[in-house]
Amino acid sequence: MAHTLDVPGAVLHYDVRPAEAGEAPILLMIGSPMDASGFASLAEHFGDRTVVTYDPRGVGRSRRTDDAAESTPEQHGDDLHRLIDALGGGPVDIFASSGGAVNALALVARHPEQVRTLVAHEPPAARLLPDREEALAAVVDIRRTYDREGFGPAMAKFIAVAGHRGPIPAGLANRPGPSPADLGLPTEDDGTRGDPMFGQNLMTCTHYEPDVDALRAAPTRIVVGVGAESEGEMAHRAGLAVAERLGTKAVTFPSHHGGFMSGEFGMQGDPDAFAVTLREVLTEA
Repeated sequence: MAHTLDVPGAVLHYDVRPAEAGEAPILLMIGSPMDASGFASLAEHFGDRTVVTYDPRGVGRSRRTDDAAESTPEQHGDDLHRLIDALGGGPVDIFASSGGAVNALALVARHPEQVRTLVAHEPPAARLLPDREEALAAVVDIRRTYDREGFGPAMAKFIAVAGHRGPIPAGLANRPGPSPADLGLPTEDDGTRGDPMFGQNLMTCTHYEPDVDALRAAPTRIVVGVGAESEGEMAHRAGLAVAERLGTKAVTFPSHHGGFMSGEFGMQGDPDAFAVTLREVLTEA
């Protein structure tokens, strides 16, 4: 069932897949900048629980009503706080992927009472990396490439940086990126600059530093997940860094950064095995 929620600066769209009343709390599945459609396969594995997905502000169906150029993890966290209030106030369980995991950490830092268990899968919290300066410089270069040349060249650089295994080399930001044509990406600049990832979330997400003190003090059980096939990639390494700061050990999930997907957004993971691990983690709560 589709619903809308007015929040400051946006109208959020969210979907509720109801289950019969049970003891398990609502399971909220979130990404960023990915919208609700990315969780279609994973949600099917949790028919015994009420599952809620949503489109973050400025993404998919959730239109912005302000004139802000970017969205911050704090804004997304406040949106999630209001969404959970609309769902009854919680506490809920959350599975959060990528930028959604960063936003969920911002939520728990401010409203820990609303979340029982947070599974934060590969949050790209680049500020926590030992090679933070090189990583953030590479991100800034991607954004500048987007502003200067458009989507194709920026996505080509993003793919190269996100898929790089190991510390980001010094000076990577000054090197030419891969050819967009070689990756099947558009080579012509269409002049638009409203892409949800490059225009709205790339800089704010990667430059956000989680409030580790607040997270460690929270009653919320926080489990960081990393992909078995993404070892060495920036988001995987950042996930390990978050877990280390929290004094916990990351849980390895099957497949890669998008391991819960079955072709959504062109990413083929292993959602069956991924769901088994996620259920095990949530059941331990």
